Amino acid sequence: MRTALFVTCLNDTLFPGTARAMVRLLERLGCTVDFPAGQTCCGQMHFNTGYQRECVPLVRRFTEAFEGYDAVVTPSGSCAAMVREYHGRVAEVAGESRLAAAVRRTPPVYELSEFLVDVLGVVDVGAYFPHRVTYHPTCHTLRMLKAVRQPLALLRAVRGIDLVELPSATECCGFGGTFALKNADTSVAMCADKVRHVLDTGAEVLCATDNSCLMHIGGALTRLRTGVRTLHLAEILASTEDEPASASHTGEEVAHR
Repeated sequence: MRTALFVTCLNDTLFPGTARAMVRLLERLGCTVDFPAGQTCCGQMHFNTGYQRECVPLVRRFTEAFEGYDAVVTPSGSCAAMVREYHGRVAEVAGESRLAAAVRRTPPVYELSEFLVDVLGVVDVGAYFPHRVTYHPTCHTLRMLKAVRQPLALLRAVRGIDLVELPSATECCGFGGTFALKNADTSVAMCADKVRHVLDTGAEVLCATDNSCLMHIGGALTRLRTGVRTLHLAEILASTEDEPASASHTGEEVAHR
């Protein structure tokens, strides 16, 4: 299987450690992962703010960058949902029939936990992470991809982990990309609720499948000096006794960028 990594803008810019962890994990499981250098943004920011015409070149770029692969895997439920649910619609609304046809030929795009559980058929990936962890199901992973069981199954198989349920887990954290910019007061209130629930668990680490949400929640956790770290699912799954997960993207570091 020719597998390609779609790293996404946010991870490429702010969380390269997540991408490295993901490649390390997949290679440990026997996968060969290519990184097409021509990849850019999936266009979600444009699409969500109404700039659908401006999204067209990004959809075209995506189809060209990943043409010929058997599967594309990404450390973002949000971006996976954008490609799967909206790239075809963007092309059709723009009247780009050739592009719409190219989108239909695009290889299947999977969020990491979907790829591991549904494609590779593995749950125990040999991870070791001896910490108290709670899991936040991000909106796109939960509501659009409907990837509910996969992340939790993977986390439950991690040796040493103390996985605790997050109260009101399905409530949005208030990030939502440009939603947080346009509706700052509402976003802050939603994040405050999420932080309160995280603290109720007594967890050391908050985990999710999207660094965008972790960046939002992690900033609040840090400003309150809670000591709770945020860590992408890929970094927990890549962690072993010989190569433990680093604290390279704690909320504190992001908050000070």
